[in-house]
Amino acid sequence: MNETSSSPSSEHAVVIGGSVAGLLAARALSSSFDRVTVFDRDTLPSSPAPRRGVPQGRQVHALLVRGAEGLERLFPGFLDDMAAAGAPSADGQADFSWYLDGHKMAGAVSGLRGYGVSRPLIEALIRDRVAALPNVTIADRTEVTGFLSTSGRIAGVHVQGESAGASQPVPAALVIDAAGRGSRALTWLRELGHPLPAESVVRADVVYVTRHFKQGPGVLEGRMGATVVPFPGQPRAGVVIRQEADQFALLLAGLLGEEPPTNDRGMADFAASLAGHEIADVLRAATPVDEPAKMRHPESTLRHFAELGSRPDGFLVVGDALCNFNPIYGQGMTVAVMEAELLQSLLTEGRDGLPARFFPAVADLLVEPWSLATGGDLRFPEVEGERGPQDEEINGYLTQVRAAAAVDPAVGTAFLRVVNMVAPVASLFSPELAERTQRAVVLGRRGAGEAAADGYDLDLGAVRRGVNGGERQGLLGLQLYPRGRLALAEQRLKGQRDGDRGPRLNWAGLVDLAGDGDRGVEGHRVPDQRAAVGRAQGELREAGAVQFPLVDVAPGGL
Repeated sequence: MNETSSSPSSEHAVVIGGSVAGLLAARALSSSFDRVTVFDRDTLPSSPAPRRGVPQGRQVHALLVRGAEGLERLFPGFLDDMAAAGAPSADGQADFSWYLDGHKMAGAVSGLRGYGVSRPLIEALIRDRVAALPNVTIADRTEVTGFLSTSGRIAGVHVQGESAGASQPVPAALVIDAAGRGSRALTWLRELGHPLPAESVVRADVVYVTRHFKQGPGVLEGRMGATVVPFPGQPRAGVVIRQEADQFALLLAGLLGEEPPTNDRGMADFAASLAGHEIADVLRAATPVDEPAKMRHPESTLRHFAELGSRPDGFLVVGDALCNFNPIYGQGMTVAVMEAELLQSLLTEGRDGLPARFFPAVADLLVEPWSLATGGDLRFPEVEGERGPQDEEINGYLTQVRAAAAVDPAVGTAFLRVVNMVAPVASLFSPELAERTQRAVVLGRRGAGEAAADGYDLDLGAVRRGVNGGERQGLLGLQLYPRGRLALAEQRLKGQRDGDRGPRLNWAGLVDLAGDGDRGVEGHRVPDQRAAVGRAQGELREAGAVQFPLVDVAPGGL
C-alpha cells in the first residue's frame, strides 16, 4: 500500500473524533490538504445538545481568554457568533468572584474577557464553521476500528458504518487521533509493533456534579459568576457561571474522596461548606431546569510521544488523547485551540517530517498548562504524582500570591492572566510582582494589627443579632487549624429544629481569621485562642445551638 505523491490519498487527511479537538484539527488541516474527513461514531446533533460521545458535555466548561483569542483567529467573527447565540461575557475580575485559598480576590477591571458558554453550544458553533469548509467532510455514525499500515507508517484507517458490515479501508497521508480519553490508538499501535510513549500521571480522584438553573432577578446581583478553588485542608471546589438561554451552570467538585451529592439537601450542604456565598445563593434561590450530572476524573495524564526513539510517520495525537487535565481548571478547550494553531503553523512549513516536528513542539506547548493544573493538584500531600525538588518553595510563594490577591487587585490580575494562559507562569515570579506580593502581605498583617488595636476581637455580633432578632440566621462556629490558625465559618440557620436538640446548622462561607499575629482577611485578630473558642461556644449555647463544629484539619490548611 505504498502511496506516491500523485495518489489521491496523499492529499487526504483523516481525523478520528468529531469533538472540539478533532474539529479544530480539521480546520488546521484544511489549508494544506485537498480533502479532510472527520469520523465520529456518534449521531451528531443538528443543534446544540449533549451527546453520548461527550459525557462531560453537560458539565461546566471554561473558554479561557487564550482560547477565545485563538478561536477568533481560526474562525474570524466567532466571538460575535457566540454573542449572537446568547453567550454572555464580562470582565473576568471585575464581574466575577474568585476565592483562592479561602481569600476573596480584590475586584478590578482586568481587561480579561470571560465567556459563559456551554460545551454543546461551542461545539455546535465550531462544527458549523468546519462543516462549511468546502474540502472537509464530517462523517458521523462511523466508527474507526483500526489503522492501515505500510512500511512502518500509518497509511489510513479502517472504518465501519452503523450497518455493522465489514470494515472499509480509508487511505490517508495523515491520521490524527482526537478521540479523547476513550482513544484506542495506543492499542492499535501496539498491535502493529510500535513502541508506546511513557506517561506522566497525577491522581487527584476528582468527582464533579453540574446542574443548570433558570436565572432569576437578584441572584448573583448581576455578576457573571464565582469560582471557589480547592486548597490543602479544603478539597472541595465550586463554580457558578451565567450561560446562554438565561441559565446558570453550577458545578460542585471534590478531590481525594470528597464526593458531591446529587440530592437537593446534599448539594446545598456541600455548597455551604465553600468559601463565599454565591454558589449557595444560586442553589437556594434559583429554579433547576435539569437533573444533576455526575462525572469522575481519577487522574490527569500526559503522554510523552516526543521522547520516543522511533514513532510511525503519518500519525499525530491531539486533545485529551495526548494530555488530559483535572477539569476543575477548565483548560481543555483552550489547549485544543492552541494545538490546532500549532499544527496550522507547522503545516505552512510543509508536511515532510511532520510528526518529528509536531510532537516536540506540542510537548513544549503543554508545559505551561500541565504545570498549572498539576501544580494545583500536587499541593495536596495525598495526591499521587511526581514532585520537583523546588515545589515546596514555589508553592510557598504562590500561597502568598493568592493571599496578596485579596489585598492588591493588580496581583489578582497578574494571577488571572496566567490562569487564562495569556501570560507565562514565570510572570508571577517577576521582581515587580514579588515586591507587590510582599507589600500586600505586610499591609494585610498591618491591617489585622490595627483592627486589634481598635478593640476588635472575634465578632460574635451576628449570633446575637440573628437570634435575638428572631431570624435564626448568621450563627457563627469555629474550626481550629494547626499552627495556631483559626477559621471563622458563618453558619446559616434554616429555622427548623431537630426535635429538642436545637437548631440545625449548615456551613457557609469560610473566612480566614488571624492567630498569633497572622493576617485576618476580615481584619480581626484573635490574641487568645482559647478564650475566643470559649466565648464562641458560650454564645452558641446561649443561641440554642447544642451542636457546633470544632475540628482539626491537615497541616497547611490555610
